[in-house]
Amino acid sequence: MAELERPEVMSKVITFLSSLLQRVAESNDVTCQFEKQKISVFHGLSRPTISIQGYLERIFKYANCSPSCFIVAYVYLDRFTQRQPLLPINSFNVHRLLITSVLVSAKFMDDMYYNNAYYGKVGGISTTEMNLLEVDFLFGLGFQLNVTPTTFYAYCSYLQREMLLKSPPHFPELPLNLARPLNFHCCLNEDDSTHQKQLAV
Repeated sequence: MAELERPEVMSKVITFLSSLLQRVAESNDVTCQFEKQKISVFHGLSRPTISIQGYLERIFKYANCSPSCFIVAYVYLDRFTQRQPLLPINSFNVHRLLITSVLVSAKFMDDMYYNNAYYGKVGGISTTEMNLLEVDFLFGLGFQLNVTPTTFYAYCSYLQREMLLKSPPHFPELPLNLARPLNFHCCLNEDDSTHQKQLAV
């Protein structure tokens, strides 16, 4: 999508994705007290001090990957959470999931990309850890990396529609006794490309 090449559009995409991830992470931070969640290599010992938006802007600034990589990374995150329901996105894993999804996306989409050592420096983690995160992410996706043009366009259209509304996605508040992890889904049925828009419920 040619519009992604425009800096102001990518700025909005980054802002929207950051807002979405922030809300999902915060909600899952609360519900993890009530629902069983698995600890993985993506979990940090503490919450990073950099905001999700600041982190995503840093990746965008230094990774030099094509703008389409961020849409594909979004698709990958969606697929990952669908395939790994016991690993919902939260404040302890969102940054590592984000840098890994962009890394994998760049390797799959772009002809030229930086190596894992460089991405580790951008993300503030060691090369060894970056390698481990990449392998775990690929297995978590079941190596399902292909994104059809129809799926790509559907995710772009969803983002474009949400950005036109100029408001962050709204997730209904759940009573504490009914709290459950938010599943980060756009959500698309990739077989027939029917957009179900089940972002978080």
